[in-house]
Amino acid sequence: MPQALLPIIADGATPINDRISVVKEGEEWTYFCGVQPVFVHPEGERASFLMFTAQLVCQGACKQAEIIRAFGVSANSVRRSVDKYKTEGIAGFYRPRKTRGATVLTEDVIAQAQILLSQGSSRRQVADQLKIHDDTLRKAIHQGRLHQPTADRLAVVDNQGPAASNQSDRSMADASAQMGVGCTRPVERVMAALGLLSGASTEFENCHDVAYGGVLCALPALFANGLFEHLHQVFPQLRGYYTTLQVIILLAHMALCRVKTVEQLQYESPGEWGKLMGLDRVPEVRCLRQKLSQLSADDAPEKWAGLLSKQWMEAAPEQTGTLYVDGHVRLYHGHQTELPRRYVSRQRLCLRGTTDYWVNDAWGLPFFAVERSIDHGMLEALKSDIVPHLLQDIPNQPTPEELAADPYRCRFVIVFDREGYSPDFFHEMWQTHRIACITYHKFPKENWPETEFVETEITLPQGEVVTLKLAERGSRLGNQKLGLWVREVRKLNPSGHQTSLVSTAYGQLALADAGGLFNRWCQENFFRYMMEHYAIDALSEYATEAIPGTNQPVVNPRWRELDRQYRSLRTKLQRRQAEFAAHVTVPSSASGQAC
Repeated sequence: MPQALLPIIADGATPINDRISVVKEGEEWTYFCGVQPVFVHPEGERASFLMFTAQLVCQGACKQAEIIRAFGVSANSVRRSVDKYKTEGIAGFYRPRKTRGATVLTEDVIAQAQILLSQGSSRRQVADQLKIHDDTLRKAIHQGRLHQPTADRLAVVDNQGPAASNQSDRSMADASAQMGVGCTRPVERVMAALGLLSGASTEFENCHDVAYGGVLCALPALFANGLFEHLHQVFPQLRGYYTTLQVIILLAHMALCRVKTVEQLQYESPGEWGKLMGLDRVPEVRCLRQKLSQLSADDAPEKWAGLLSKQWMEAAPEQTGTLYVDGHVRLYHGHQTELPRRYVSRQRLCLRGTTDYWVNDAWGLPFFAVERSIDHGMLEALKSDIVPHLLQDIPNQPTPEELAADPYRCRFVIVFDREGYSPDFFHEMWQTHRIACITYHKFPKENWPETEFVETEITLPQGEVVTLKLAERGSRLGNQKLGLWVREVRKLNPSGHQTSLVSTAYGQLALADAGGLFNRWCQENFFRYMMEHYAIDALSEYATEAIPGTNQPVVNPRWRELDRQYRSLRTKLQRRQAEFAAHVTVPSSASGQAC
């Protein structure tokens, strides 16, 4: 067994612990292990002190707390010394210390930097031009060696125009305008009122601190998606101060800034919004409503949406092979009319409102929507509005010769939920138009054996790869005369439940059917996003209008009231008859005793 050392300390030494001590003699420090000296260094040589104390700690002879207590040094100093010893060794304490090189900001560089800053160049531009670090320039400005002018002091083009305005100056100018808040271009407004001007000119000013200024960076994306396409083709030319293009841009800015209704615009600064559009201010709520009413004449928005939908489909034909159709109920809480009630799944209640049927692509992006004030279900909307629209607008559809050559080829695939389940509809779509349908099986039979299910990797349209347990069979739907064979695919869930889907896309595989149907939640996510950020449930105006079209059957309100009264009286009569029968009926035992 190893022999323990006795706690022997040299006479006159300062103990660090029971074995290690230190003695100062003249200008030297001597370290002892017991009574044996082990290391000596001059009094002022800090590198040797840090090296040896770190060595004692790393070799287990001392603890960091003992070094701190014996010499009165900081804990961070001891910790850094130990880390340096572990990483760099003894040589790390004696390397020459790195010193700063020659100064970068010489007098000539400072003079050039000050000239550039005074001319309005940004700090980053000055640093790049003079080839110095941005932090070096920042420190010089902070120390007062350089002076960077404030934004409102900088001059515009060639330093000869007026200074760029800030938000405070613009607010004061808008408030002091004689024709109204923000009306700082009175001559053009008077000319527009007299019919001498058809639209104000768009003139952008040099401004700082403009609220929502970042929306200008998003306008190119809206332009690429067709924001300015077909405007003069479908919309009338507005007369007055604001043009059709300016109103459309204002609506785009409202959408980007999440101003969800026209009424919310009255709580924004009209002058600041005008600077985003190159005008003095945006129209008031009443004026904007009048402009929107003029633009909405003759179903112009619907025509514009139809042209854009066709343009989007032609721009991305690979996304139009599979389309999602689903209904979304826009609730109505007013009292000006009594809309029919319909079931709202997100609230699990029957509430009044209108139903919009949306058609989205495989990414969940919308193509168009069909509004149904009187809704007879998804099947009727598909037959009457959606399918004719798709047959006309979807590009790259196979020709009749190509369909005749391949009996399993379809024009396109539509995916919907159980509301559209109908074997007769599947049969009609395939026989008449060669359109394939994929939906959930509304009446699946008994479960399939779990041995039929195989783990299959499915790649969703967004690129996500999921693994599902799938099985496939052929199933017969409908009656003997109008029935048809479909491909039934089932997914085995971890709970043991089997989710069944049916498909008439005979040219696809089971994984394509499952990926198409289970990716349908992208459309549900679209509805949730649009409700939260763009308020698609909100009413555009508080007014009633006649229901378009006369070929939709409706229930007579008087008949509905009479039918309600009839059913109520019939229920009361049945209850009274039951009570009367209980009083007049004689038990069989009592009748026997009477005889």
